[in-house]
Amino acid sequence: MFLAKLQQEEKEAFLELAVLMAKVDGNVSIFENPIIVKYQKEMDLENYTVKGVAIEEILMVFKDERSKNIVLTEILRLVYSDGIVHDKEKESIRLIKEHFGFDSNKYDNFKDWILGIKELANYPEHE
Repeated sequence: MFLAKLQQEEKEAFLELAVLMAKVDGNVSIFENPIIVKYQKEMDLENYTVKGVAIEEILMVFKDERSKNIVLTEILRLVYSDGIVHDKEKESIRLIKEHFGFDSNKYDNFKDWILGIKELANYPEHE
């Protein structure tokens, strides 16, 4: 949704983070893979080769509040896409939240917003 607004270095770091988050539970779900492909298209990184950068190094790339908000929003969207949040995903989200300095209220607002969007997207259409 907002990834095109990131700087080039941030886009690459975000893609590294998204792939890392998708794999952290040991399995890239059928829900997560299409989202990663969509992220690549949105950021014009279809030919980018993921390097496997460590999460701490990735998070240092994001310096301003706007970028951090975008990253948290999109990572939550990815993590909640399959409806299951594994312990390793929770731990990684906690690390992101702490590194970015988000308090629980701000994090909860982002999470609720993402879950609301997911619910709307899955709402059956009327004929």
